[in-house]
Amino acid sequence: MKSLTLSISLFITATIFSQDTSNQENAFDFWVGNWSLEWIGKDSTIIKGTNIITKTLDAKVIKENFENPSTGFKGTSISVYNTKTKTWHQAWADNQGGYYNFIGEINGNKRIFKTLPKKVNDNIVIQRMVFYDITPTKFIWDWESTKDGGKTWKLNWRINYTKVP
Repeated sequence: MKSLTLSISLFITATIFSQDTSNQENAFDFWVGNWSLEWIGKDSTIIKGTNIITKTLDAKVIKENFENPSTGFKGTSISVYNTKTKTWHQAWADNQGGYYNFIGEINGNKRIFKTLPKKVNDNIVIQRMVFYDITPTKFIWDWESTKDGGKTWKLNWRINYTKVP
């Protein structure tokens, strides 16, 4: 009986662990697709953009191509799950010389990429992207920042994503 209980326990533990690993490795797959974007500009007008997300390099890397046609702003990122450290990473660059290095995490139904904490004057600054309300055809993306190490967050930019059929 002890052997059977131990075997069942090990099987359940192995199954849960493998599911968690699978979920981690595919945690950002919802993002893959051709997306129509909308957000409210500083002058309260609705701005439209596009973001085409593909998988590349044997489907191990997620590649992003963001564009805001109204301003000419363009950006690209690559996101990858490191199976050794069990951590998501993203590198972002844009046509204005911007560059960010992000670490990914899963928080319930939210998917997050955030910068490492950086001391600026007397503040601990972190910036993050939060993907939430995720369905197969839409989700919300927020760009947030904190100056107190993550105790409070300020919304800087919200984009509504809708999948292009």
